[in-house]
Parts: sequence; structure tokens; C-alpha cells
Amino acid sequence: MSSSSQFLSGSEIRQKFLDFYAQRGHQILPSASLVPEDPTVLLTIAGMLPFKPIFLGQRSPEFKRATTSQKCIRTNDIENVGRTARHHTFFEMLGNFSFGDYFKEQAIAWGWELSTQVFGLPPERLVVSVFREDEEAYTIWRDKIGVPEARIQRMGEADNFWVSGPTGPCGPCSEIYYDFHPERGDDKIDLEDDTRFIEFYNLVFMQYNRDAEGNLTPLQNKNIDTGMGLERMAQILQQVPNNYETDLIFPIVKTASEIAGIDYASSDEKTKVSLKVIGDHVRSVVHMIADEIRASNIGRGYVLRRLIRRVVRHGRLIGIQGEFTPQVAETAIALSESAYPIVRVREAQIKAELQREESRFLKTLERGEKLLDEIIQRVKQEGKTQIGGRDAFTLYDTYGFPVELTQEVAEEEGLTVDESGFNAAMEEQQTRSQSAHETIDLTLQGSLDKLAEHIHSTEFLGYTQPSSQSQVEVILVEGKSVEAAEAGTQVQIVLNKTPFYAESGGQIGDRGYISGDSVLVRVEDVKKESDFFVHFGRIERGTLRVEDPVTAQIDLSCRRRVQAHHTATHLLQAALRKFVDESITQAGSLVAFDRLRFDFNCPRPVTSEQVQQIEEQINTWIAEA
Repeated sequence: MSSSSQFLSGSEIRQKFLDFYAQRGHQILPSASLVPEDPTVLLTIAGMLPFKPIFLGQRSPEFKRATTSQKCIRTNDIENVGRTARHHTFFEMLGNFSFGDYFKEQAIAWGWELSTQVFGLPPERLVVSVFREDEEAYTIWRDKIGVPEARIQRMGEADNFWVSGPTGPCGPCSEIYYDFHPERGDDKIDLEDDTRFIEFYNLVFMQYNRDAEGNLTPLQNKNIDTGMGLERMAQILQQVPNNYETDLIFPIVKTASEIAGIDYASSDEKTKVSLKVIGDHVRSVVHMIADEIRASNIGRGYVLRRLIRRVVRHGRLIGIQGEFTPQVAETAIALSESAYPIVRVREAQIKAELQREESRFLKTLERGEKLLDEIIQRVKQEGKTQIGGRDAFTLYDTYGFPVELTQEVAEEEGLTVDESGFNAAMEEQQTRSQSAHETIDLTLQGSLDKLAEHIHSTEFLGYTQPSSQSQVEVILVEGKSVEAAEAGTQVQIVLNKTPFYAESGGQIGDRGYISGDSVLVRVEDVKKESDFFVHFGRIERGTLRVEDPVTAQIDLSCRRRVQAHHTATHLLQAALRKFVDESITQAGSLVAFDRLRFDFNCPRPVTSEQVQQIEEQINTWIAEA
């Protein structure tokens, strides 16, 4: 390290980067949320993602130049977290962006100036890479910047052609590496040797848009997207052996080690890995919850749940008993609040979510770990090297033990898990579940399919009319089409038009009557099959025939009760969001004549006091009409 370089904290590195580009006409913009606007990705995975619509020409930029420190989450290398010097799930990407303004030469010159003059990195310790076909960038580095040819490496598309996702803006890039061992010389430089080199700055020359077929189309404007890894630059400037021992992460590691009653420095490698995983993942979950992600079994909520569970399990591995995640989260919040004040604003939500998830998962661990240990011992005694897929599925389905966790534990024991067997068991269970919940009368549906060519779909009039003059199109008895049915028969009737609301969205179908000359049918339920409204009922008197003209009349008192209960579900949701948790959303409902049921996801029980508040609020809204 040159004498011009100095120890800089992570916060100082972040600020110096932003100030450098602000002085060069860049607008400092705040970090976007980890929940991206881009629907093609689950989480914000890169500093450029918030600007993707600008790069695509879908939105005009407010500024020609911008600079940010962007929170990012990536889990594609989650197995390497803690095991390598610089793999993370959460990281900060320092970036400078040009929207159709400057391009390669200026970006390269500023990247070099920042690295060597602001951060004081010795030029002789830097190596650059370029895309093998990018002669322009190669020439700029060699002739304008003065980097020796031996320290300019041409790389293939896998390394030096950057894409933001499966589709979208992309282009060749040029990377700057720090050399920890320049004494080894410039012969046969291997930039993939991460014991010697660390890539800390990536300059992306955004020139193309890639479609779903992989075709490249030139963008209307050439853009610059750069990214400097804050954690990596901190490792270099603070002269520590890995990112986890920088001041950005190590205080979290230290807190976890103190809770466990161990010393990081004197710990064995396995213990250090667990401490590093905790340090990394706690940063992730704190920022995810601060950005209003909540643990669940799908999407980004599942990512959050998986990360929290890994934290808890690695805490157990180093000897922590009981709940500890809110305590380490406090350290992460303190480290981040100056740059991201939202983590302190939402401190209570962060700690409450962690406490709930940790408490739940500790119970899961206690049940599942014992059975998994028995399975592992049996597999080893049988001389096998793989845990069966059905065993893994039993752990998941019966004990709530995540398959990823089973795989992690198996790997630690030198075993694998039969993934295909697990997936097969999962598919069987889903098929059984689907069959058990099948509500469509297949016989009825089959009969209607056969008649569909001869009858028109039902016209629904129920939003404006409580009754209608209709014609009988189909009569079904026990799923079979008949021309007529007599009193006492249970029937399903299709009319050409109807005022009856069919069961949908949790709201039950209307009740009422279908009547004609000397015939009366009591309608007890209505369902919609394809485009037909099927009226389920019993003939009270007379004989009903196909093509009979009839009057269809709903029971208005039942309809009004259903309407009231439907409205009440909306009031109930609003009150729940007001008094319990603003993130509550509907997960299902039943709207019947005599009652309503509202299903919702909530991470904690509703208290009796909150129930009272909800009841009073809804009654007030009803009184106010």
C-alpha cells in the first residue's frame, strides 16, 4: 500500500465516492428499495436496476449524470457466504451513471483517478480487464491511462459482458483489480486467482438491449453504468484478510461471538464460517424488513425466511441457546443508520419480525434436528452416501424442516440429498392435495361441455335486475341431460339469462326461485361452470321442461345480507391494517347469508384489545354510512 493511502472507514469510502462524482456533475440519489419496480427480478440485484427504464429509453432521466450507493441482495452464491473472502447476500454497490452523456474514455479516466488519487491505490498494484472484442477500451487503458499491456487482460463474454438479468440493457465491461502480490510478476496473470486478485470496480459500457431470444439491439443512447463494491474496497484499504473483518460487518460478527461466549480470533474455521454467515445474513434481513418485506413461504418473503433461519441455525452451531437475532440486529442497525436512516425508523418492526421468525424456527429445529440426526446415522450405517428424497420430504412436510437446511446438514456430514426423489414426493403430495380440494363436479362439467355447441353462454343480469324472464336451456339430473323433470327431483338448471349471482371469490351464490306455468323450483345455490350459470335446486311442484319460459327471481333479503357481509370484509381489512399491521392483506374469505369469514396473513396474534378497537371502529364506520 502506498504512503498516500490511509485507513478509511466504510462510511468514509462511501462518502468519498459520492463526493468525487458529485464534484463532476453527478446528482447524488438515494438508494432504491430492495423491492424492485422491475417485475423480471425478485430483489434489487445491482446498482443499475433502478435506472433500467432509462437505459431502455422507456423513461427520460431527470439528470444526465447520477451517483448512488445502492443496497443489493443476491442469493445465487449463498453456499459460498462465509467460506470465501468476499461472497455476500447483502452488499452495497457504489455507482456512477451516465445517461447518454459521457462514455468509455471519461468513465475509464475517472475510475482510474478515483482509485489511484482519492483512495491512494498504487498503480503498480492494479490490473484491468477488457472484453476481448473491445479494442476501444483496450486502447484507452494502454494509450491514455498508461497501463502496461501485460496488466491489461482480455476476457471472454462470461467475465466481461455485463447483463442486468435474463433480458434488458447490457454491454461490454472493463474491470479494475487490486493485486495483493505484485511481487509475483506480470507473467501468466490469472485474474481468477482470488488469493492474489480482487475485482473492486466494474465499468459497464451499456450499448445494447438483449431480448428473450438473446438478440442484441443497439440502445438509442450509449450509457455508463459502473459499480464499485463497498465491502471490497473496505477490505483493500483497511488491509484485512476478508470483507467480513471490515468495519462494515465485523461488529456484527463480534456481537454474535460475545453472545456465544467465544473469541473470533482463536476460533476454528468452522466456527468462523458460522460467525461470518451471521454477520452477512443479519445485514440482509435488517434491510429487507426495513424495506417492508415480511417472511413467508413464497417469493422474496421466502428469501427473507430462509436467511433468518440460516442465521438461527448457525447461531446454534456456535453454541447460542435461545433467541439472539434482535440483539445482533441492533448492531447492524447502528452500523447502517447514518447512510440508511429507515433502518432506525423501522427498528421495532425489524426486531419484532426477527423475534417471531426465530421463535417459530427454534421449535422447528428442535423437532427436525432429532429426526434428521437419526436419518443420517441410519444412512451411514447402511454404507450409503445419500439421504432419500422421501426422508427429506417427510422432514419438510411433517416437521417443517426446509429441504435447503437438510442439504446443508447433509453436506456437513459428507452426504447428499436425493433432490429428484424429494421433488417427486412433493409433486405427489400436490396432486393429492389438488384432488382433495377439487370442487368442480366433473360429471356436470362433462355434460355441459357436450352441450356447449348447442346452447349460448348465460347472460348475467344480476347487477341491475332482481328478476328476469328467461328460458330453460338445460336440465341435468345426477349429471345427465334430460328433457323434463318432475316434482321432488334435485336438478341443475341452465337458463339463457339469469339475475342469480354465482359463487365466486368467497361469496356464495344467490338463493331464490325459478317459476313457470304450474311449476316451481327452489334454487339453493348457483355456480359458474365455464360460461354457464348452473342453478342447483329442487322442483317443489309441477314438471319442468327444456325450452320452458320461466321467471327467475332472487331472494332479495338473502342478497342484501350477502352485500352487507361483503362490505363488512372490506371494513374489517381496513380496521386490521389500522390497528394490527398495515401490511395485512386478504388471503381468502367467505361471504355467506348468515356470516362472513376473512382470512389474512399476520405475523403475530391479534390481541383482545385490538379486537375491541376493530369492533368499535367498524361499528363507527357503519353508523356513518
